[in-house]
Formats: sequence, structure tokens, C-alpha cells
Amino acid sequence: MKEKQFNILVAIISVAIPLVVLCLFYLKPPEIKIGFDLSIIPAFNASINFTVSLLLIVGYYFMKQNKIQYHKYTMITAFSLSSVFLVSYVVYHTLAVETHFGGEGWIRPVYFSLLITHIILAAVIVPMILFTLTRGLQEKFDKHRRIAKWTWPLWLYVSVTGVIVYLLLSPYYQH
Repeated sequence: MKEKQFNILVAIISVAIPLVVLCLFYLKPPEIKIGFDLSIIPAFNASINFTVSLLLIVGYYFMKQNKIQYHKYTMITAFSLSSVFLVSYVVYHTLAVETHFGGEGWIRPVYFSLLITHIILAAVIVPMILFTLTRGLQEKFDKHRRIAKWTWPLWLYVSVTGVIVYLLLSPYYQH
């Protein structure tokens, strides 16, 4: 795939994902019986985010140790798990009733500050991850390093805050 075609594909994906997620909050879940307990999905998603956080840290360590092959596999695994997270997140929010945060006092602005930054950066990070990953896989290491120095900390922030948001919201999920 040529670079221009790839850039167009990244742009489409980068717009489509936030639009799909945004639509989920305005659509009412269908009244269907799926024979599966949806209440485990948020914990599953938090587990994925936690694992991605660990993989990002380990991948960074491998890169600093110049263990490029290990770095590559670790980051591909982090990307793959993030993709699984996205599918699981969309499935959950398509089928489940929205959960509202019930915390009061000082924790409320803390929660919403984390949530808002998490959501905004989760949308911003998608094209950054795609460009960083492909530049690394194409062995365009100068371009890879230039964007990775921004992608890595933002991706880590999104994955860590995903876990924190889950922990703060978990008492309010319907079981």
C-alpha cells in the first residue's frame, strides 16, 4: 500500500472509531437475550488495559536495551490487545445500559477530569499508534522514533487511566 493510500485509510479509521463510540452513547441497547453475562466485560476491558500498560512499559525497556525484536513483538501484542479492547468495548456499549458515576465530593471532579482526558486522548492516539506501528514495521526508524516519543506516553496514559476509570466506576455497574 502506498503512503498516500495508507494515510487516507488511517484518516478514515481515525474518524470512524470515535464516531462509532459517540453513537453508542445515543443509541438505546437492543432488547435481546444473548445468553451471556455482560457485567464481566468492563472488568475484562480493564484487564486488557492493565496488560497493555505493562506491555508498553516492557516494550519501552526492550527498546532502551536495544532488544529490537522483543520490542517489536511486545508492541505488536499491545496493539493487538488494544484492538481486542476496542471490539469488546463497542460490543459492551452496544448491548448494555450506560453506567453513571455515583461518586460525590472531591472524587467527582477527579473522576470526570480523568474520564475527559482519557476519552479525548483515546481518540487522538488511534492515528498515532497506527503511524508509529507501521513506520516501525516498515523499518522507517527515524520517522518511527519521532512519533513514538509522543505516542508512547499518551498511549500509556490512556491505558492506565482506562483502568482507573473502571475502578472508580465499578461500584456502579449493574449486576
